[in-house]
Parts: sequence; structure tokens; C-alpha cells
Amino acid sequence: MTFSQTNKLACLLLGSMMALSTGSVFAEAKTGTANWVDSAKDAYWKNSAGECWRASYWTPSMAVAECDPDLVKKPEKKEAKKPNTVPATPLVPNLGPDAPALRVTIQAEALFDFNKAALRADGKKTLDEEVVSKMKAHPEVEVLLVTGHADRIGSEKYNQKLSEKRAHAVKAYLVHQGVEDKRIEAVGKGESEPVVECKNIKGRKLIQCLQPNRRVVAEVKVQAPLIK
Repeated sequence: MTFSQTNKLACLLLGSMMALSTGSVFAEAKTGTANWVDSAKDAYWKNSAGECWRASYWTPSMAVAECDPDLVKKPEKKEAKKPNTVPATPLVPNLGPDAPALRVTIQAEALFDFNKAALRADGKKTLDEEVVSKMKAHPEVEVLLVTGHADRIGSEKYNQKLSEKRAHAVKAYLVHQGVEDKRIEAVGKGESEPVVECKNIKGRKLIQCLQPNRRVVAEVKVQAPLIK
């Protein structure tokens, strides 16, 4: 009898003795595993340390996950193949360009005489260069907001009226120069949005100091998206 046969016989005798003492029946596990199972419990037989009982001919290639998880090669996860497709280009891109096509601030003195709402000749030329030409060059500007601002000299009611008259005077001129009326909205803010305060200043110096507050702002209110 060879050594391996003797070793196998010893394992069988040991299993039989343990089976008699525990009332369980032993048999070898499925072909290729070389681990012993308790047929009554249909589970691998393990010692007090949680180790499986191996047959004498056991080799690492016969390892099973329950007994030797470190020796069993885990199946590699297959990455899902990405569809080889190119996303369709939307018919309409994101709404609107990144920047408005027009925003300009013109000092009131460049357009009107002090406390007046009638456009001067040089004021009309300024509007031609700064607003009219750009409105014609940018049809995507659907609504241009023209806002008149006044300083705090005089009553609040007077300044509100003056700012409204100046804004509407600018709108009337733009329409006269060929810009559609529906593309222009005119409002007055009076003295409600000052740029400078000029505290503790009086007389003519106050008029000069408050000049930045007297202004007309033309800016895009509604601009259509550009289809590229």
C-alpha cells in the first residue's frame, strides 16, 4: 500500500470515527473540491477554528470560496460597453448668448441741457453712434430698456418726471431713426438710484459732483438666442 493510499485511508477512518461520535455521516464534497462535507447538514465540515477538513490529495487548485476565499479567484466585473453613438445636436441651443449685445450709459449733459428733456444735435449724434447702429446690427435684441436717471436737486416728483421725459425723448429719437417701437421700452427712475451721494457739498460744486447721477442707460432687456 502506498503512502498516499495509507493517508487517504487514515482520513476515512478519522471521518468515520467523528461521524460515529456526532451522529453525522461524512462523504467527500463534490468532485474537484477535496473538502469533506457533513451529508446530514449538507455543509462543509469545519474544526473549532472554522477551517474546513481537507482530503489528503487537496491542492490549492481545488479550493472553494467557503473554505479558502483568499485562494479562489474572484470573477472580474465586466464593464458595460458604452453605446458607440454620438449625441444628437439639439435643434435649439441654450437660450441666449453669454453677454448682452448692448449696454451703454450716457451722461445727461451729452444729450440734454441742464434740467431739459429736448435732445441736442450733438446728443442725437451720440445716440446714432452708441445705440442706433448697434440696434440695427443686432436684430437678436428684441427689447431694449432705456432708463432715465436724475440727481437729487429739486423735488422728488420733479426729478421723476424729468427722468421719464428724457427716457421717452431718447426712445422717440431711436424710433425716428428706424428702430421698431416694439423693440424699445422707456422708464424713469428719478433720483432713486444714485451713483454718488456728494454729502456736505453745496452750490455749483454740488451740481458738478452729482453729474454721474444724471444719466440715460440703454441696456438689453430681452435678447433672443443665437442659433449657431
